Amino acid sequence: MSLPPLDRRAQETPHEPALVDDRGALSWSGLADRVERAAVRLLEFAPGPDHRVAVLGDNAIPTLVAHLAGLRAGVGTVATSRQLRVGELVDQLVDADATGIIAGPVGAGVAVEAARELGLPVVTHGTEPAGHAFDWDLWLGAAPAGTVPPDRPARPPLVYTSGTTGRARGTEVRWVSGPVTDSAAYLAELAARPGFPPGPHLVCGPLQHNGPLTSLRHLAAGQPVVILGKFDAEAFLRHVERWRVTSSVMVPTHFQRLLALPEEVRGRYDVSSLLQVSHTGSACPPDVKRAMIDWFGPVLTESYGASEAGTLARIDSTEWLEHPGSVGRVQPPFEVLVTDDDGNPLPPGALGLLAFRAPEGRGVRYHADPDKTEAAYLSPGVFTLGDIGYVDADGYLFLTDRAADVVVSGGVNLYPAESEAVLRLHPAVAEVAVIGVPDPDFGESLRALVVAAGAEPPAGDLDRFCRDRLASYKCPKSYEFVAELPRNAMGKLDKRAMRRPYWRSERTIAG
Repeated sequence: MSLPPLDRRAQETPHEPALVDDRGALSWSGLADRVERAAVRLLEFAPGPDHRVAVLGDNAIPTLVAHLAGLRAGVGTVATSRQLRVGELVDQLVDADATGIIAGPVGAGVAVEAARELGLPVVTHGTEPAGHAFDWDLWLGAAPAGTVPPDRPARPPLVYTSGTTGRARGTEVRWVSGPVTDSAAYLAELAARPGFPPGPHLVCGPLQHNGPLTSLRHLAAGQPVVILGKFDAEAFLRHVERWRVTSSVMVPTHFQRLLALPEEVRGRYDVSSLLQVSHTGSACPPDVKRAMIDWFGPVLTESYGASEAGTLARIDSTEWLEHPGSVGRVQPPFEVLVTDDDGNPLPPGALGLLAFRAPEGRGVRYHADPDKTEAAYLSPGVFTLGDIGYVDADGYLFLTDRAADVVVSGGVNLYPAESEAVLRLHPAVAEVAVIGVPDPDFGESLRALVVAAGAEPPAGDLDRFCRDRLASYKCPKSYEFVAELPRNAMGKLDKRAMRRPYWRSERTIAG
């Protein structure tokens, strides 16, 4: 039986760099050793088949080692935001049935507090361990001898997403299409379908999100990964040149920051090694995309989909230049439907709710939430992500609006109901609605429209109130006081009417 790619690289090229971050590098032999040690220790943290270990998404080597060890050991990991407040983290840990936590310097303090509240073990890296936390290096060094059994059930990572309704819920990543029975077979399937061309892959987004986490597939295939700790446009170019990077996953905000660099800085770096730059998360403004294709060449590939469904449509640079603004054709095994308000199918070119027919086992599903799963379906086997658009005569998909109350800011899905629920608790707020408005850097940002209960409070008071209870990225970036909030004929808040004055056309989403 042939060795898995990671083990083969550890034997054949043991001293070559496998995994690099801002603090250092691991060779292939070092990576194989750490993954095996972490896999043994994760089994101690998650003895039951449904137990998981939360891994806070610091952009650092231990984050990917922990997730890869989970895949190796058949222990489900949970990709958790490092910016959550204690209450938010506790909620996700309980929901995911997490029985341990691994955290880096950004989220270590909150992780230790949450672990103390729930009585969980916690391991921290990149910082001095506090409270009852274990030190990552010492924890790995104390791993007992032995290897994990290869036939443990496959447990893909769990990521949290707002989806189309309700608070964030967990969903397993959709990296493998068919059923895979054990962890070794799952890793073999990932290695066979890494999704990127051979050569170093550069991670430039937070490792709590599905897109950056696909670097695990590349690593499992025996290909090197370089992690950028925090996105900086010139640092990105410097890494591409230094490591001869062949692929990356980005969002339009990254493109805009790259294009904002002075011409002499942009021309200083060789980016000719890039073969594929996948972008996702939010629609890319056409002028931005054209400029990136002119600079990087026809290496951009756009994907449309969601963590809970996988990739639904895809388009490469050449196709996009022929069909500007499209997110591509729907990918098998999915079929696209465009429906009116009553669920009736619409012809090519007609604007309506986008829905997708999926075969059994490929539709949307949320962890431990059958009601949310059911709410995503219009009929058996047909689900929607809550987007509005049309399909042209050639089968290319275009997005124009959202029916779902979701705002995509810098490629991150934000659910306005979370901040609305917090702001309603403020005694000076009578009513509040949070909407997405144009943002020059992030495409969209959250704006709170507030009806005051009496005298208008300072916006800073509302902002502090929200940030004390929610991760900062979930809080509105701006506040506006209004006399009343528009409602439709049924008396429901009309979010589309609220958004319309802020956008320059009938399109009320970025891109």
